[in-house]
This record gives sequence, C-alpha cells and structure tokens, in this order.
Amino acid sequence: MKEKLAGIEERFIKLEQLLSDPEVIKDQKQYQEYLKEHGELNKIVQVFRDYAKTLEDLEEARELLKDDDEEMRAMAKEESAELEQAVPELEKQLQVMLMPKDPRDDKNVIIEIRAGTGGDESGIFTGDLFRMYTRYAEGKRWDVEIIEENPSASGGFKEVVFMVKGKGAYSSFKYESGIHRVQRVPETEAQGRVHTSAVTVAVLPEAEDVDIDINPADLKIDVFRSSGPGGQSVNTTDSAVRITHLPTGVVATCQDEKSQHKNKAKAMNVLKARLFDAKIQEEEQKRAAERKDQVGSGDRSGRIRTYNYPQGRMTDHRIGLTLYKLDSIMEGDIQAIVDELKTYNQAQALQDIG
Repeated sequence: MKEKLAGIEERFIKLEQLLSDPEVIKDQKQYQEYLKEHGELNKIVQVFRDYAKTLEDLEEARELLKDDDEEMRAMAKEESAELEQAVPELEKQLQVMLMPKDPRDDKNVIIEIRAGTGGDESGIFTGDLFRMYTRYAEGKRWDVEIIEENPSASGGFKEVVFMVKGKGAYSSFKYESGIHRVQRVPETEAQGRVHTSAVTVAVLPEAEDVDIDINPADLKIDVFRSSGPGGQSVNTTDSAVRITHLPTGVVATCQDEKSQHKNKAKAMNVLKARLFDAKIQEEEQKRAAERKDQVGSGDRSGRIRTYNYPQGRMTDHRIGLTLYKLDSIMEGDIQAIVDELKTYNQAQALQDIG
C-alpha cells in the first residue's frame, strides 16, 4: 500500500509542476484535465502525508520512552498511545480511498417508482417516495426532470419515472433499489387499522453511448397523443413517444414534454439506461456469490426498508438501521441512511480484499 501511495504522491507533485507550466496553461483542455486529476488526488495525498507524519512522530515518541528523564518518558508514553490509536484509523481511511471506484458513481440517475401491493395506498406512497427523493435532490442542488408519470385516481402515482442530474447522483441513490414497505392507517380506513403496502424502486445510472451500443435498426418508434389521468387527451398532436428495443423487448415511453423531439430524446435516455442496467444486473448476479453480505445496488426482489408511521420509525433491513425520525426522512432527510449504506458497503469490500 505504501508503494502505491508513494506513486500517487509522486504523480501529485508532477501535476503541480505541470499546472504552473505556461505551455500547459495555454492548452486549456489539457490544463483542465490536469486540474481535475490534481483535485482527485489532493485528498488522498493529504491523508497519506498525515499518515507518514504520524508514523514518524510515533517512532520519535518510542525513542523518548528510553529517556532517562521520568517526566519525559511519561509524556512519550501518553503521546505513543494516542499515535498508536491514530495509525490504524488513517490506514483504514487510505484503504477506502484506494478501493476501485464505481465508474458509474458520478453519473446522473434515472429512478423508477411503481406502486405494488396495497391498492390506492400503494399509489399514494409512491407519491410520498417521489417527494422524499425530490426534496433530497433539491437539498443537493441537483436538477429533477420527470420523464414519465401515471397518476393514480386517489392521489400519488401508479408509476413515476424521473431523472436526477448532478455529480454523484448515482452514488447516493444506488442503494435505493428494492421493495419499500409502508405501514400506516390509510385515509380511507374508517376502523383505524394499520395497513401494509409496498412500492418498488429501480435506480438506473444514465447510460452514455460508450456504455451501450444500440443499432437504430433494432428500434421500433411509435408516436401517440399524450394522455392525463383517466385517459383524457392533454395534447392535440402526436407528441408522446414509445421506443421498443426489438431484440430484448425493452420499452421506454415519454409524454411529459409537448415536443415530440424532446420526448423522443428522454425516452431514448430511459431505454439506454434500462439496457445498460440489464448489463449491470448480469454482472451483479455473477458477483453475488462472491459477496453475499454486501449491500447490492441492483437486487429489486427483496424488501429493503419499512416506513412505520404509527411509531415514526424507518428501518433498513439490510444493515439493521432504525431511525425514529420518519417525518424528517419523508421530507428528504435521508443523508444519514445514504452514509450508513455506503459505510457498510465499504466495510464489506475491505473485508473481501483482506
């Protein structure tokens, strides 16, 4: 690990020299690439330097333990104890930083929420989750763009598909895939009984052309009139677009925009993401046997979370996390959940490496 870190520091120093080179500064494209790499390496180099300094200070403190002065030895003993505690913490931090980064982490993300069991209540909770994710994204100053929505008569949605645009969006949302269960008394329940409903969430990284190759001859494109709740027409032109990928049968639809061109572009984005996701799912399944305990970002067949309204409780079943602040969670305060899932995943990955 030390050799790898030394190599990273060497590259960091080289980048600092390049960034002050007038010839590099003239080439703005090259300059920006070096600046980005410098920024990515900066944090790990600073931690590595702290680590090297801590080891150096520890060695000096241990030497002072041999000093003739009793007071000096006592001070050295206390300092050694503190430094010995700091070393493994810094090592763990560096190990996490050196872990291979998921190349999809910085991508925009497409989130699909669909009502499941529970009838009207499931549709209402689909709307609640959409609001929760939207509020969280807004707090991050990310853009939210609706791609497809199918409102339910009692409120909420039968289905809603939307994109979150922002650096790191996928890394924050990728563990949301799965079945979300809600326990509460529906507004329509006269007896005050708690009902259990379920909603399915699918999280897809936005696919770029380099991620997935689509032959235009494999696509069937249909246009039709947009419709609102109850099926009434909301547009007098054929602006809605449905794209079918014939080899796989994967379909993507968009009718949110008034422009057929914009709807086609959005539907194409979703289609690419779904095909890319199918490719990811295949990889995840191959990896599943090796990492059974790791929180996966692709498995949507299992219940991952329960939102219990009577007790104001949210439980993530994968990591055993329970928080009694459901009101704020449903308003988008989910960063603590995101952080716990990331930490758990990193710990499992480090265990696998070890």
